Amino acid sequence: MGEAGGGPQLGLVGAGVMGMGIAQIAAQAGLEVRVHDARPGGAAQGCERLAQTLRGLQQRGKLSEAQVAEAVARVRPVESLAQLAGCDLVVEAIVEDLDTKRALFAELEPIVGPDCVLATNTSSLSVTAIAAGLARPQRVAGWHFFNPVPVMKIVEVIDGLQTDPAVGERLMALGQRMGHTSVRAKDTPGFIVNHAGRGFGTEALRILAEGVAEFHDVDRVLRDVAGFVIGPFELMDITALDVSHPVMESIYHQYYEEPRYRPQPLTRQMLAAGLVGRKVGQGFYRYEGGQRQAIPEAPAPQARPAAVWLAPDAPQALRELVAGLGVPLDAAATPGAESLCVVAPVGDDASGCTHRLGLDARRTVGVETLFDFSKRRVVMTTPATTREFRDAAHGLFAADGVPVTVIRDSAGLVAQRVVAHIVNIACDIAQQRIATPADIDRAVKLGLGYPFAPLAWGDRLGAATVLAILERMHAFSGDPRYRPSPWLKRRALLGLSLLTEEN
Repeated sequence: MGEAGGGPQLGLVGAGVMGMGIAQIAAQAGLEVRVHDARPGGAAQGCERLAQTLRGLQQRGKLSEAQVAEAVARVRPVESLAQLAGCDLVVEAIVEDLDTKRALFAELEPIVGPDCVLATNTSSLSVTAIAAGLARPQRVAGWHFFNPVPVMKIVEVIDGLQTDPAVGERLMALGQRMGHTSVRAKDTPGFIVNHAGRGFGTEALRILAEGVAEFHDVDRVLRDVAGFVIGPFELMDITALDVSHPVMESIYHQYYEEPRYRPQPLTRQMLAAGLVGRKVGQGFYRYEGGQRQAIPEAPAPQARPAAVWLAPDAPQALRELVAGLGVPLDAAATPGAESLCVVAPVGDDASGCTHRLGLDARRTVGVETLFDFSKRRVVMTTPATTREFRDAAHGLFAADGVPVTVIRDSAGLVAQRVVAHIVNIACDIAQQRIATPADIDRAVKLGLGYPFAPLAWGDRLGAATVLAILERMHAFSGDPRYRPSPWLKRRALLGLSLLTEEN
C-alpha cells in the first residue's frame, strides 16, 4: 500500500464496535485512519470511545503513555465520504445489508483513486454480490474481522469471483502487520469460521431433538469430556437466538438445504417466544442479573452391580478403570446371569452393540471411551435397560467421585457425534477448496476456540476412526447429514493426515 503521512492511509466507514476495533489495531500498527459514520457526530464519538479504550489499556499497563498518544493522533473523524479521497484502502463496517453496502461502494468508487482497495467486513453476505455493478469490481474483497477485534486475532480475506488476487495479497499482508493471523477463503456462505462452526450447535440441537439428553447434560458432556470451553446451549444463550438462529437458517438455505447444516425447529419456536438468551433472562437456561442459574446434578445412586462383563473390543483404559472401581470383573466368554454388560460404542448405539454381541439388553449399557473420562463419564442405556442395571452402572462409574451423565441410546453417543460432525464439515471445506487445510485449522482455532483445530482433531482421533463413526451414524439413520466427505474418506483409506493437500 502506498505510504502517506508516515503510513498507509486507511479509510473506515462505520464507527460502531467493529469499525472502531479495526481502527484501534490499525492505529496501533502505525496506519493513519480516517473514520466516517453516517450519523451526525458518530465518527467523533467513535474516536472518543477509542481514545478512552486506549487510555484504559494504559492504566492497566498494556500500553505506554507515548503509545496511546501516537495511536490517538493517527485516528481522526471526517464528516464526509469525500474526505476519504487519497486513502489506499477503505473498509466498511456498516449494517449487514446487501443493498446498503452496494450503495456505499458505488458512492465511494468515484471518490477514491483507481488503486484504492475497497474491503467489506461482511460476515454473511457475498463479496461477489457486493462488488457487482461497480466499474472496478476486481478491487473489492472481504476483510472479515471478529468481535472484539483487538482480542480475536484472526481475519478472513475473501476473494470474490472478480477480485484481483493481488488485492487479497495486500489485505493478507496488512492483516498480519496489524497483529492478526490472516487466512484466505473463497467467497462462499460463512467463509471459513462461520461455515466450520455449523457442526457444533446444529448437532447438539439434533441430539436434543432426538431425546438423547437434556440440553444441560449435552453442555456438561461437551465441556468435560470433549474439552470445549463452553457448551453449545450456553453459547447460543450468550450470542442470542435472534442472532444465531438466522445465521443457521441463512447458511442452510444458501447451500440449497445441505443436510449437514440443517437447523432444528426448537430454536425457531424459542425465537418466536422471545426466549433468545441471556440478554432477556431466559433462553435454554434462566438468568438473574445476567448470571446463569445452575441446574444441579442429581447425586449418584449407591447401587453397584454384582460383576461387570466387558465387551471383547473394550479398550484397555476402560478395563483398568473398572478394575479399580472395586467390582469383580466377569472374565467369561459370555456374561454371567447377574453381570452388568458394558460395551464401548464407536459410532454405534448400545442397542446395535447388544444385538451384535448377543447380549441381554436389559442389563447392557454403553460407555464413552473415545474421549477423556477423567472429568466426566457417559453411560448410555438401551431402550430395554432396567432401572436396576442403569442405576448400578451409574453408581459404579461414579464410585471414585467423577460425575456421570446417563443418556439414552444414540449412535455416536454425544461427543463422538459432535466432534465427528465438526471434523467432517472442515474436511468438506477443504474438499471444496474454499481454503487450504492449514488456513481452515488456523481460522477455526482462533475464531472458535475449540480444544483442537478440526482437521488436527481428526488426526488425533484417527481419520479411520472418524470415518467409522460417520459411516455407522449414516447407516443407522439414513440421514445424508452424516455422509462422510470425500476428503475424509480418501485420506482415511490411504492412511494420510487430514491436513494433506493434493499436489
